[in-house]
Amino acid sequence: MSSKEDKKIFDVVQPDICVICDPEKLDDKGCIGAPDLIVEILSPGNSKTELKHKFELYESNRVREYWIIHAETQDLLIYSLIDGSYIPSRLFTSGDVVESRVIEGFKLDLEEFFGDIQ
Repeated sequence: MSSKEDKKIFDVVQPDICVICDPEKLDDKGCIGAPDLIVEILSPGNSKTELKHKFELYESNRVREYWIIHAETQDLLIYSLIDGSYIPSRLFTSGDVVESRVIEGFKLDLEEFFGDIQ
């Protein structure tokens, strides 16, 4: 959304982790517009409808990268925005080190990450 007026904001979500590279998008209420990177860590309570809605919302608002981490199965899928549509990565699992295309230098060692949450 380009407007900072509350009455013009229709979709509000609270991802587990979001990275905003442009400080102009931040105000005392949060981020106005799309973050550059969103990470969702799934739990058994996440519904397919909720995930589908978020996927469509993030893609249509041009979130450049969307990571979905499934702690129970210890895997990660990354959606990268290319020409306005999300393109999925291969499924990453423990032992992989993944790197963001959006946040230069950001890497996540999945073996270490999943080891810390067990």
